[in-house]
Amino acid sequence: MYKIAAFLLCLLLWLPFVQAQELPPVKVQQTKSQRVQLAVKATDAAGRQVLSQYNFRQAQPDSAEALKEVRALVYRLQEDAFLLASADSLYFSQDTLHVKLHVGQPFEWAQLRNGNLSEGVLVESGFREKFYHNTPFKPSDFVRLQQRILYYAERNGYPFATVWLDSVSISDNKINATLMVEKAFAVTYDTLEIVGKTKTQPKFLMRYLQLLPGQLYNQDQVNASQRMLTALPYIKATGPPQVRFTGSKAKVYYFLEDRQANQIDGVAGFLPDPNRANKLLITGEANLNIRNIRGSGKQLGLQWRRVSAGSVILNGEYLHPNLFGSPFEGGVKFNLMKQDTTFITVQPRVQLGYYMLKYGKFSVFTEWRNSRILSEVSPQRLQQLDLADAQTTTYGLNYLWNNLDDFYFPKRGRLLELQFSAGTKKLLRNADVEKSFYDTLDLKTSQLSLGLRLENFLRLGKSSALLTRLRGEALLSDRIFLNDMYRLGGLSSLRGFDDYFFYASAYAVGTLEYRLFTATDSYVLLFYDQGYYRSDLEASRQQDYPFGVGAGISFSTGAGIFQLVYSLGESERQPLSFKYSKIHFGITSKF
Repeated sequence: MYKIAAFLLCLLLWLPFVQAQELPPVKVQQTKSQRVQLAVKATDAAGRQVLSQYNFRQAQPDSAEALKEVRALVYRLQEDAFLLASADSLYFSQDTLHVKLHVGQPFEWAQLRNGNLSEGVLVESGFREKFYHNTPFKPSDFVRLQQRILYYAERNGYPFATVWLDSVSISDNKINATLMVEKAFAVTYDTLEIVGKTKTQPKFLMRYLQLLPGQLYNQDQVNASQRMLTALPYIKATGPPQVRFTGSKAKVYYFLEDRQANQIDGVAGFLPDPNRANKLLITGEANLNIRNIRGSGKQLGLQWRRVSAGSVILNGEYLHPNLFGSPFEGGVKFNLMKQDTTFITVQPRVQLGYYMLKYGKFSVFTEWRNSRILSEVSPQRLQQLDLADAQTTTYGLNYLWNNLDDFYFPKRGRLLELQFSAGTKKLLRNADVEKSFYDTLDLKTSQLSLGLRLENFLRLGKSSALLTRLRGEALLSDRIFLNDMYRLGGLSSLRGFDDYFFYASAYAVGTLEYRLFTATDSYVLLFYDQGYYRSDLEASRQQDYPFGVGAGISFSTGAGIFQLVYSLGESERQPLSFKYSKIHFGITSKF
């Protein structure tokens, strides 16, 4: 009896390699046509009944493929609880390979008892004794159970755990056994080591990846850390992380090198000034982005843009990871937009983010939006409820998940960002409008906003990728004004139109873009942008489906990444014509 139990245990270890097992020797004969017919017969009536439920190809191109088919059939039988199935004899007769197959009786679990599995292991592995009572013994099911138990142990500080069957007995092809686990010893993190030319501090990386000394070892954390590293634009992994165990301590090694991620650049342009004869209007932009300050992961960004006469945009951002030594990331953002002589909007934001190992980054934020009408706006526009002085305070949630394989030049992976905010908008009285005008208005209203960004990169070969993207936002309020709305158009949103060409209370832009890489950091592209927007002004409501098509090139130079895009766009306000074609270009200087 014990010999049978020992044989069964050996068989369990041997089954994953059963496809490589040796069949009985057979003298290979080939006909001129090279085709081989396969004739399989069971050695008894019960086996023939079982065999009738299995399909296999009887016509084979040659004898080698015929032997593979026999081997696969035996393996399928053993996987379905016929553990003693075997090909007892094989012989050729002309162009036919004859096989006598012993099927045997199926094995069953009489009972599989819980030996020493804790409640946590039982819950995570899904093991229940009732699932292994008078049920077929399938080796693959048992192997998956073992893997689930070991997976749980690896995630909870026991990477050297083992699982085995104890007190095994077999009677009439029914198996009784006890499931046991030996956790060995608990393993905790020691330190994190960085190998390579990088200024990134191990202290910052340790907190960002949440690999803290004294914490129980978690194989999931080590695996997830590779994805989290690709989200950092200033470092690049040159190899997978390695773990070295010394006693009950685990030291994780990361192979990193710095990337040129800091940015400072500017572009200037000159246009005829529509307000002053024989004068030039200076337009352009300037950008400053400093990342990984002193190797601590801190980031500072500033952007200034002048897009038309009197219209200026100023953006600022500061991110501070490991706030007060915690895994939280603090952030401050600032946006100022002055629209010619019409209005000016200031919008600061404070946020707090937290990185999850598997599930991306969650952030909570509060935002204050203050919009003021400039003096040259006529009282008639205010009375038409086109523009208004308003203060808005909102609170929101943001979720970001990113597994792109590269921050700057992705070829595979997905990015998802969701945002929701809610708050209160308060209308402010304008001195140029009679006080009685506001008596009929609700000066305080609720306001909701929704945002979505979804990108998917599909690699089409060694040197090409297909980008599909969907971006959209929606503003929901009882009353929406022009200076509340989103701005759409330009290189970063809807190509084929001027920057901030459209005002929208809700919009969506779908993109289909093919990229052919000429180098790891250079590519040519073809794209199609399909947009939709809606404007919910009180006096006039409109919607449109603009689109843009075009081609471009992006490549790296000594000065940075240069992108040039030629595009055509069509909407109700702009016909599809080369006369209205746009050349979008940008350069990102990195150091």
